[in-house]
Amino acid sequence: MKLVLKLLAVPFALVLTVASAVLTFAYSASAKLFSAASGLIFIGAVLLLVTGERSGGAAFMIAAFLVSPLGIHAFAGGLIKLLGNAGGALRGFIISG
Repeated sequence: MKLVLKLLAVPFALVLTVASAVLTFAYSASAKLFSAASGLIFIGAVLLLVTGERSGGAAFMIAAFLVSPLGIHAFAGGLIKLLGNAGGALRGFIISG
C-alpha cells in the first residue's frame, strides 16, 4: 500500500519541483522591474499630493506599496517557498524507507 502511495506521489513531486524552480526564476527576474515601477508610482503619488489631489495621491501611495518588494512581491515569494517545501516533503516521503 505504501509503495502505491509513493508511486502516486512521484508525478506531484515532479510538478511541484519544476513549478517551484520556474517560479523562483520569474520571481528573481521581476524583482528589479517591480522596484523600478514602485519608484515611478511613488513619484507620481508625490506629484499628485503636491498638486492637491489627496485621494489620487493616497491611491498611488497604496499602489506603490503593493508593487514594492514589501507588498505583493513578498507574498508571492512566500507562496513559492511553500510550493518548494511541499515538493521537498513529497520527495522525502518517496525516498523514505
